[in-house]
Amino acid sequence: MRRREQVLESRIERIKRKLHALGDLRPGSLSKQYNVCGVEGCRCKASPPKKHGPYYQLSFTRKGKGTSRFVRREEVAIVRRQLQSYAKLRTLVDDWIDAAMELSTLRLEQQRQRGAAAPRSSART
Repeated sequence: MRRREQVLESRIERIKRKLHALGDLRPGSLSKQYNVCGVEGCRCKASPPKKHGPYYQLSFTRKGKGTSRFVRREEVAIVRRQLQSYAKLRTLVDDWIDAAMELSTLRLEQQRQRGAAAPRSSART
C-alpha cells in the first residue's frame, strides 16, 4: 500500500507542476461568423452572396452569467491558446481530484488497519 501512496503523491505533484505552467487561460468557445448588412446592392446580397467577415466571437458562462465578446482577427491565435489552456486546466483538476480521492481512501484504509491491529484496553475510565 505504501508504494501506491507514493505513486499517487508523485502524480499529484506532477499535476501541480503542470497547473503552474499553464499561463493565461479563459473559459468559453470561439465561433466564426459571417454577416449580411443592410446596405442595398452590397456584395452580401448578391447571388451567390459574399457575406462580410469572418468575425470571431467568444462566448462563455461565468458565475451563472452568459457573456459574448467579439475578438479581433489578430488576437484569435492568442484566445485559442487561452481556451486550450483552460481545457487543460479542467483536465488536470479532474485528474488531481481522482488521484486525491484514491489517496484519501487508501489512507483511511491504512488508518483502519492500524486501529484494528492496536490492542484494545478492557479497562473503562
